[in-house]
Amino acid sequence: MMKENFLIKIGLTMDIHKKKEKDFLVITVKGRLDALTAPDLEKDLLETIAGGELRLLLDFSDLQYISSAGLRSLLLLAKKLKSAQGEILFSSLQGPVAEVFKISGFYSIFKIFDSLQDAYQN
Repeated sequence: MMKENFLIKIGLTMDIHKKKEKDFLVITVKGRLDALTAPDLEKDLLETIAGGELRLLLDFSDLQYISSAGLRSLLLLAKKLKSAQGEILFSSLQGPVAEVFKISGFYSIFKIFDSLQDAYQN
């Protein structure tokens, strides 16, 4: 059941769409997660966590690029969620983003699913 549904524009290179689905806050990230956009995503999601959302599912089906700054932000968010007994999951990684996750070892430290449906059944 969907409770919230809204879009946040971060500059010209990233959009974030949030909706409540099942037990998750699904965050669809579109565009680029890089040194310019990572701080804004990080700030927004830290506020979301502080507001009590502890199960985040990041849908990367429309994420075209992720830099080391984006990876650092994701690690920081995961650490914050872990300390609050929450969790962060990822779904629908595509092309270069999936490759960066593999090279960086993120597949071994995070729960990553092929689709949103697979993640919902976690």
